[in-house]
Amino acid sequence: MPSVLQIVRSVVSPITRTRAFRWAAPWLLPPIERVVAALSGGRVQLSALLVPSLVLHTTGARSGEPRETALMYTPDGVGRAIVAGTSFARDRHPAWTYNLLADPDAAITVRGRRMRVRASLIGDDERDTAWARIEAQWPGYRGYERESGRVVRLFRLQPLADPRS
Repeated sequence: MPSVLQIVRSVVSPITRTRAFRWAAPWLLPPIERVVAALSGGRVQLSALLVPSLVLHTTGARSGEPRETALMYTPDGVGRAIVAGTSFARDRHPAWTYNLLADPDAAITVRGRRMRVRASLIGDDERDTAWARIEAQWPGYRGYERESGRVVRLFRLQPLADPRS
């Protein structure tokens, strides 16, 4: 018997692949996520109600300024995560991917807990396996790559040891 979450995902997932959603989401979702995060002290993300979500903390590749981006992630082994630079099927890579390429040392916040990570770009030899894992969680997600006309950057985030421990 399907869970409530599976039923909700099966309803919401096709909507996220519509042209209207891809147009509106980049403008609407980030401010909504910021408001929800502010109201919850960073413990709740709207997107986390449907899929595992994190806030990625990077350093701007050009500006050197701190940047934060709410992202869906896919668990990939003990403590590791995969994130995909789909950018709602837009034709440009999202800024956070340039930030990770320039400086792979970053941090993530998951359910209010912040940890340091190192990002590595997933190579061609692992892409299909990574996409299969992502689509097991959110069916049809690779469609963003096909519709964007570009090869979406996939990153594996590996936790780093806490220097205080």
